[in-house]
Amino acid sequence: MNYFLCITTEENWNVIKEKKIWGVSERYKNIISKVALGDYLIIYEMGKPKTKTSEAKPQYVRAVYEVVSEIKEDTKKIFEPHMNNTSEVYPLRVKLKEVKTFEKPVIFKKLVPEMEFIKNKKVWAGSLRRAMVQLGEGDYKKIIGN
Repeated sequence: MNYFLCITTEENWNVIKEKKIWGVSERYKNIISKVALGDYLIIYEMGKPKTKTSEAKPQYVRAVYEVVSEIKEDTKKIFEPHMNNTSEVYPLRVKLKEVKTFEKPVIFKKLVPEMEFIKNKKVWAGSLRRAMVQLGEGDYKKIIGN
């Protein structure tokens, strides 16, 4: 069994929750190709900086899902595209089954000191500048134990 941290936006977290689908761009074909039936995906919602009209939002762990389908390619637009690539549809997709949704989202920053996959604890966000990160079982258990 494998574990992955899946990095997404607030808008796409809502799509994942509603449609039970995870998708990535072609750019991340190598990492999603490691995903198999029965693997666990932890959904990580990126934070937002403070703006003139809204408060800052921290980075959250929202839920854990089990992968229940093989990877399929689908170009139907269901996800919000990245602001730097407005035509992106995240076509490499897997279907999901909910394992656990955190009633109160877990603030990820508090977990950083314990995360083995994050080598630079001071500049930890750099470890998450991609769609997915494979985790060891130890990191998975630390995240879901909260």
